[in-house]
Amino acid sequence: MVHVLSSRILLRPTDPERSRRFYGQTLGLPVYREFGTGPERGTVYFLGGGFLEVSGRSKAPAATGPELWLQVEDAAAVHAELSARDVEVLRPPTREPWGLIEMWIADPDGHRIAIVEVPADHPLRYRP
Repeated sequence: MVHVLSSRILLRPTDPERSRRFYGQTLGLPVYREFGTGPERGTVYFLGGGFLEVSGRSKAPAATGPELWLQVEDAAAVHAELSARDVEVLRPPTREPWGLIEMWIADPDGHRIAIVEVPADHPLRYRP
């Protein structure tokens, strides 16, 4: 059994500075740490209980890649805020058959990001 102490999602963007602006300024994710210098430096952002590391460089966007799942308090408010910032909204907030409210956006390289609201009556909030 592997004892995992922490984990993070790694992104290798085609334009690291553009991705840092998107995650750090547009989405407003707080920085956990940075390493290295210049445009090739790495930046690690807090993702609630996890981390997102933007480092290195890719020659082209991944054909398929990781999808992020970010839980928020109010998906409609996040939709309004990100739309005002010209974020590519793939799908506005919609209540899914499984009860979650999901909105989908894309980062500058096309990585899909689910913005999810867990309604008060959803089983994920149920605590016996």
